[in-house]
Amino acid sequence: MEKRIKTLSQVKDFKVDKGRKLFSAEHEEIIKGITTDIYFIKTQEILEKKGLADTRVVVEIFARREGILAGVPEVCGLLSDCEAQVWSLKEGQPFGPKDVVMRIAGRYSDFGIYETAILGILASSSGWATAAHAAKKAAGDKPVFCFGARHVHPAVAPVMERAALIGGADGASCILGAKLAGKEPAGTVPHTIFLIMGDSVKVALAYHEIMPEGESRTVLVDTFKDEAEEALRVAKALGPALQGIRLDTPSERGGVTPGLVREVRGRLDYAGYNHVKIFASGGLFPERIVELKEAGVDAFGVGSYISGAVAIDMTMDIKEIEGKPVAKRGRIPGITQNDQLCKVK
Repeated sequence: MEKRIKTLSQVKDFKVDKGRKLFSAEHEEIIKGITTDIYFIKTQEILEKKGLADTRVVVEIFARREGILAGVPEVCGLLSDCEAQVWSLKEGQPFGPKDVVMRIAGRYSDFGIYETAILGILASSSGWATAAHAAKKAAGDKPVFCFGARHVHPAVAPVMERAALIGGADGASCILGAKLAGKEPAGTVPHTIFLIMGDSVKVALAYHEIMPEGESRTVLVDTFKDEAEEALRVAKALGPALQGIRLDTPSERGGVTPGLVREVRGRLDYAGYNHVKIFASGGLFPERIVELKEAGVDAFGVGSYISGAVAIDMTMDIKEIEGKPVAKRGRIPGITQNDQLCKVK
């Protein structure tokens, strides 16, 4: 089979393996064009038959609303085997509504069928990065960790968590997502182990005994008892070794509130455990992060606010054909001036 799909007959001949275990697209399927919208295949075939497939074009991609750009390396990777040239804002750079974030120049046959994939990469990644940026802005100098992998399909979880790190998150729990951003994954243990072992102190002691020295000694304290009581029990058991306690009180019990944080902080301080930090997670969003930070939270785990972020709509327009300015109705013909674009491919 040819590397890239080019005709409607090839689409009809493509068969999904009946033994396929997962529905997510494999890398080679994306590169072949299997994830594109069908109309780009029809366009490619017609242009090929009319001798126009290699028409040289310049396209620009602009955003519908402001945000933080992410996904540039993936776009470059997708286009790595063709001669198209790419100019873009830098990964992690902010943009405004209608700003041109990327420009691609080359033969239409080199990248035309990838329009769907390119826009999807930039739209989703930028949406996640923008949400992470908002969470980090609310937290200020306090660390924010992305815990959103459980809320999305595993095929895109690492893309999402990498984008969160680009947007400003200080760490991520998804192994591949963190590694893609050049970081080590962050996190301790979930409620599962507490329920299995039956006591928070037992878990804290076992964690301290078994986990390497460099792993954070931060312990959940909302599984069995009152959070303040449990925090003191764990602090007494681990002493100076305890770095932090984590509050993840479920919404059924009111979630993590500023009042709860102040009480836990006060009781820890009164008992002499001023060194113990408070980590909060569970349904957090920027406004709640600000409240909890003021109450005394030292670090945040943010999941669904980042993973559930709305993609930032991206639009691709042809702006030049064989060096001549063009545009569809409603758009201005010719290349848009944007001095912030840098050559990335």
